[in-house]
Order: sequence, then structure tokens, then C-alpha cells
Amino acid sequence: MAQKPRTHKPRRKSRPVPRRRTCGAMEAHMRLLEIDPGMRERRAEIHALTARLLSNGAASRLVRTAPLTIPVVVHVVYRTPAENIAVAQINSQIDALNRDFSAGNPDRVLTPAVWASLVDDAKIRFVLATTDPRGKRTNGITRTKTKAKSFSTGDTVKRNATGGADPWPSDTYLNLWVCTLANGLLGYAQFPGGPAATDGVVILNTAFGTTGTASAPFNLGRTAVHEVGHWLNLNHIWGDASDCSGTDHVADTPNAQLPNFGEPTFPHISCGNAPSGDMFVNYMDYVDDRVMVMFTRGQVARMQASLAGPRSSIGV
Repeated sequence: MAQKPRTHKPRRKSRPVPRRRTCGAMEAHMRLLEIDPGMRERRAEIHALTARLLSNGAASRLVRTAPLTIPVVVHVVYRTPAENIAVAQINSQIDALNRDFSAGNPDRVLTPAVWASLVDDAKIRFVLATTDPRGKRTNGITRTKTKAKSFSTGDTVKRNATGGADPWPSDTYLNLWVCTLANGLLGYAQFPGGPAATDGVVILNTAFGTTGTASAPFNLGRTAVHEVGHWLNLNHIWGDASDCSGTDHVADTPNAQLPNFGEPTFPHISCGNAPSGDMFVNYMDYVDDRVMVMFTRGQVARMQASLAGPRSSIGV
């Protein structure tokens, strides 16, 4: 008797890891400018306050003698078991944030000599929250099963009603959402001044942390370092313009024309910034994780101004 042909269930293809860094912070920011009537005014006020805090005399008072510790809640939003990342992977991301914001990363030695003296400790540390908004003990992690295959910069991941997870109070916690993102997006953040209901950072689950599902070339936890930089009011180093007219409002980062991708060769010159060229080793460029290795003194001062101004309620 002839055997019936064996039927095979088609194997679900895994979502490919993006090959180039893409950040949705500016896309999310422009959307908020259009839908939130007070956003432009709040951002202008923050820009003016930051300028005052960084002016001569005021900047020196921003220097901390001890690090500020920011409590973090990680909202894992998942559809498949693989997307429900392990505690070890979450802990590895917190470790990566602390490594890089303290300038304790061994690979900072890759900074070209011309900029080595600019590498600075941001005096910011991160810890998973131990108390939830109701005062109960927590491990700082929430888990939400969703039917959504992916999310984008529309902030639906930040609301339980739209398949995501509601934030914890953003004046007390840094909210990190970890999920599957669409269109090759690695992450996005909300700048200071945006709505409290959507304040925080969103990261692709395969670009989160340094273990588990974290995949090269974004497996050193630096997508979150980049996005938390935005959350602390840092811009991309090329100023999000393509004609050399943009600025990141930081004096010690050279003007650059466009983002750098992958693993550039030093120097990469643009916008008349010879001989050293673009500071593509900066966390606020678009290079692969193993290439970005530094924040500058000017960027640290700007982050500290954020913590002295619009984000002054957070941290201990």
C-alpha cells in the first residue's frame, strides 16, 4: 500500500535583523509637533532654559560629585515566546547603560586620539525599579501579551488599549518598552517636553541588551544608549539636516552632513570638518554598536542640563 505523502507545516520565518541603524525619534517628534498644540512652545522653553543652564558660570554648577540614579521599568510587549525576552537579557541592557553612561566601556580606547580627551562620565546610573507606582515591591519588569505583529513610531506600544503596555509615571520612572518594531526600525525616544502619557524609550527586542535574542551588529546594548541620549535631550550629531546647516547644539561635536552607517574609516570628512571629520564614534550617530563608544563633555553637560531642568523630578 502506497504511503501518503508527508505534509510539512511551513516554518514561520523569523524577522530579519536590520543591517543599518535607523532611529525613529525625529519621526515621532515631528508627529507630536503636529498633534500636540503645546509641544512647540514647551520645546522652545526647554531650549531656552538649556541655553541658560549651559551659559558661562551656570554650566559649572551642573557638574555632579556623585551619579544620579534613575529607576527604570522595562515593559516587555510580546506576541511569540521569543519576543518575551528573559530577565538576563534585560539585566544585560541595564549593565550596558551603566557601562556606557559612566564611560566605563573598555572599547572607549577606539576613540581617535583627537577626541580622546573629550570622553566623559555622564554621572548617570540606571537601576531596575524596586517599587511600583502603588508602593509595592517589583522587579522593574512588566510583561504584556499582544496580538500585534509589530509596532511603529505611533506610540501604540505605550497603551494597553492598543495592544501595548501603559507607562508608569514618567516623572518618577524611565519607561523602556521592548517589542518588535516594523520597517527596520531599531528604536525611538521622546524628547523632554512631550506628553507624559507617551514619555520614554522604545527598543527593538533583538537590539536590546547583549545576550539572549540580541543580534549583531546591534548586540552591545547601544541602541538603548542612543535612544536614552535623546530622552535626555541629545540630538543626532548631524543635526538632522542634509546640507550642513543642522546642529546638535553641542560645541565639541564636529558639524556633520549626514549619518554614518556600519563601520566607517577614520577620518570621514564632511561639512568642512577636516582633518578629523565626522565624530562617527559618538553614541548619537548611526554606526554599528561596536563602533559607537563615547559621549563628549558637551553632551554630558547637555544631559545634566536636562536633569536640572525638564527632567528634574526623576532620579535620586
